[in-house]
Amino acid sequence: MALIVAGLLAILGASAAEDWAWDLPPGFPVPQVPAENPMTKAKVELGRRLFFDPRLSVTGAYACASCHDPARAFTDGRARALGATGEIHPRGTMPLVNVGYNASFGWANPEIRDLEAQAEIPLFRRGPVELGLLGRAGEVMQELENDAGMRAAFQQAFPEIEKRFSVLHVRRALAAYQRTLISANSAYDRYVFYDEKEAMSASARRGMEIFFSDRAGCAGCHPAPLFMSPAVYVGIAAEPRFHNTGLYNLDGEGRYPEGGTGVFEHTRRPGDMGRFRVPTLRNVARTAPYMHDGSIPTLDEVVLHYASGGRNRGPAGERAARNPFQSAELKAFELSARERGDLVAFLESLSDEAPPYSANSEGGDRSISSRR
Repeated sequence: MALIVAGLLAILGASAAEDWAWDLPPGFPVPQVPAENPMTKAKVELGRRLFFDPRLSVTGAYACASCHDPARAFTDGRARALGATGEIHPRGTMPLVNVGYNASFGWANPEIRDLEAQAEIPLFRRGPVELGLLGRAGEVMQELENDAGMRAAFQQAFPEIEKRFSVLHVRRALAAYQRTLISANSAYDRYVFYDEKEAMSASARRGMEIFFSDRAGCAGCHPAPLFMSPAVYVGIAAEPRFHNTGLYNLDGEGRYPEGGTGVFEHTRRPGDMGRFRVPTLRNVARTAPYMHDGSIPTLDEVVLHYASGGRNRGPAGERAARNPFQSAELKAFELSARERGDLVAFLESLSDEAPPYSANSEGGDRSISSRR
């Protein structure tokens, strides 16, 4: 009898794994999905509910979506992130748009290579606290299991697993949901993939020519169609890469501010000082302020920073030496005022018309505190 039940559960699990289909433009990359965590509609829906559920925080008033707001391309509009306990982080909240294509996660962590592993960091991290569940996982899992709606959602998402209420399955559901946060319906996409020639303004089209030109070199680090690098998807594997964009040189020898030293924080190698992951430019118009620490407020100023080849001014406006560890790809180039506006218009054309998912999606969610 036990074998029959096990067989039925296996069949249910297999059929559920076959109910997922990616809705992407023709030729758009398909996300890579781990064999141990196949995509299913039920798992994505569970992950969505967990993403907006404040019970996954030490205060019961903070959710993943408190920092990753769909209306802001899953960022929070702050220069530096704010955790559930009010602790200010040294870096800004990273957007989750197209996060399923990342080769690594976080601003500068070369060790975390998949969304399932990444999900553990906000749940349990200390120093600084994000959601603050360290030492409370069992209590929270019990609270979720006592919720009839959640109990049904976990059963549908993991029908073949007897002990479903675990951190492992929370992480897997959150990862599945985040893989669906794909930006592929911008004016740029309609222009390129669907041949809608009026989708982009004349200014944005001129900006596109600049973006992909050898003169500006933007596409060297932000290649289409994902506008990030490196990217991992079906048929393509990639090792993480990080870059120093010349944002700081505090001591004349390349030092970045404490808490924002990039890969150096993990490796302690001098050449890794100030090296960060290249984020996607999709929906970038919704993710201000910019850079890892929110130190550049507008897209126009970001364009100026890169056209200048990195910062060569100190905090008081004095001339300063460029960072000696600055990536070789970053080179100054000339831009007229009109060209700068055109480049910004192109970057704005990379935004979807509407956020892909929100707390008002089918299924309902508990209210969350915005803490803004």
